[in-house]
Amino acid sequence: MTPELAYFLKINVGIIVFYIFYRLFFYKDTFFHWRRTALLCFLGVSLFYPMLNLQEWVKAHEPMVVIADLYATTLLPEVVFEETITPTHTNWQEFATNSLSIIYFCGVILLFIRFIMQLTSIILLRIQCKVTEIQGVRVQILNKASGPFSFFHWIFVHPESHTQEELAEILTHEQTHAHQLHSADIMFSELICIACWFNPFIWLMKREIRNNLEYMADQRVLQTGYDYKVYQYHLLGLAHNKAAATLYNSFNVLPLKNRIKMMNKKRTKEIGRTKYLLFLPLAALLLIISNIEAVARTTKNFAREVIQTVEKSTEQVTKATGQIPEQATVEEVTIPKEIPADIDITDKDPSAIMQKVNTEDDDDIFDVVEEMPVFPGGQTGLMEFIAKNLRYPVKAQKEGIQGRVIARFIVEKDGSVSNLAVARRSASSELDAEAIRVLSTMPKWTPGKQRGKEVRVKYTVPIAFRLSGPEVEEIKDSKLMEVVVVGYAPKDDIITPEVVLESAEIMPKYPGGASGLMSYLARNIKYPFDAQQSKTQGRVVIQMIVNKDGHVISPKVIQSVSPSLDAEAIRVVMGMPRWEPGKNDGQTVAVQYTLPITFKLQQ
Repeated sequence: MTPELAYFLKINVGIIVFYIFYRLFFYKDTFFHWRRTALLCFLGVSLFYPMLNLQEWVKAHEPMVVIADLYATTLLPEVVFEETITPTHTNWQEFATNSLSIIYFCGVILLFIRFIMQLTSIILLRIQCKVTEIQGVRVQILNKASGPFSFFHWIFVHPESHTQEELAEILTHEQTHAHQLHSADIMFSELICIACWFNPFIWLMKREIRNNLEYMADQRVLQTGYDYKVYQYHLLGLAHNKAAATLYNSFNVLPLKNRIKMMNKKRTKEIGRTKYLLFLPLAALLLIISNIEAVARTTKNFAREVIQTVEKSTEQVTKATGQIPEQATVEEVTIPKEIPADIDITDKDPSAIMQKVNTEDDDDIFDVVEEMPVFPGGQTGLMEFIAKNLRYPVKAQKEGIQGRVIARFIVEKDGSVSNLAVARRSASSELDAEAIRVLSTMPKWTPGKQRGKEVRVKYTVPIAFRLSGPEVEEIKDSKLMEVVVVGYAPKDDIITPEVVLESAEIMPKYPGGASGLMSYLARNIKYPFDAQQSKTQGRVVIQMIVNKDGHVISPKVIQSVSPSLDAEAIRVVMGMPRWEPGKNDGQTVAVQYTLPITFKLQQ
């Protein structure tokens, strides 16, 4: 949402709130001057209250463009496909947005043209009319019978159509409009009505402004001493007169029924004026809502004061089939070579992971909350999920590579996982990619809660890849809860990787071809939040293998930009559907592919 759209929407919300407030508290009273002030204040506050905190209302995240290009590593010169793919749902979204914008601006243009035509008709009428004085009042004489009206200090009347008594009442009425500049109220409400024409409440508000101005002028006539019954009969007699213009204060503006009822209405008690003070807390409430992010920041500061220390727990060893301490929020998993394993858990000091409440610019993300997110099945479920789905990369096994990957992500309010990235890289990009792959397939969590409301929470999971042996070395000085998966593989169990070609007679093909691949990338790549914040851009080059079954395996980063961008590229590559495998002599073969993905922030 752009700041301009947010500002515009908030104006209309203010108009709706204030109109409902007006109908509830002021609609039936007889404090017409107070009502005029209140109605103008309603429109004025609706226009200006969003400006007090416009930048806080819309978090200014710089838009981004992810450009994906594709080439294959072949013996031929490198071919680069570059194209911007807009997903179908985005096209529909843009089409709907553009259509609504066109409809809105067409309405504004038509209504503004109508407004100019009305204004022009009054000016032309003023030029055509003869100016004279009647009963000491300067008036514009209409050339033909028409209803009397005024526009600022111009009073238009057709004297031959009225008796002297009627003229006196008309002039008193129109002078009230002229002296109190009621036309300014009408012009102001008309312009806002044009800008917010789609909002039915602005039309209702404009009608109330006009009616109230007529109530004020009627009240002035009666206060001057004219008989109210005679005056009402004169109003009824003028109701059939055709108007000479529409943008004015009129002596015979309908509905006359409401005007007559208001003249006969018993005056509201003076104590009733105090209810106009209710406008102040309502305006303050709108400002608080407008400043909602600042309120969230205050809530966070309160949470920081509440969450200061967490009880430390003593060291303990628990079997995977036992109870996992509730305080523990992070586990570390050591992966064997895809064989059954026994599981031991060592709880070191879970309090070490507790941090102060996040102080980054994104106020919606917490490090610690009252109720932390929970994986389905709890900590045991998370441990089992990781142990079940992680596969030790073949290349890392062959080269004897071990290490720890620390991955981080955000558990969203709906329980989904986003912003998955490698916080600390291991000794191998294959290990990083495997950790990201498994974590990206996690089911939805039970979201974290702060003060009873779902919030976004950061989560960190360290995963240690260790080749099986007689025992697993304990990680020194670790404050994290370790989940060590120990496997004992046969010594002669050697994994023989399949032959990988750099080119083939028939190269592997993504479903839908190059354009289908680019469409997939454009649809699935999410620019990591930390990379946006640090304005990190660049090209990540991924080398992968399309095996004989068409699966993408062993992706690795051969040109890095940053851990988060590298991890995002690996995540998307690992989520690809099956390809059509490459072929040599009619036989399917494994083929190496290189995929560069350019991350670029829109300036």
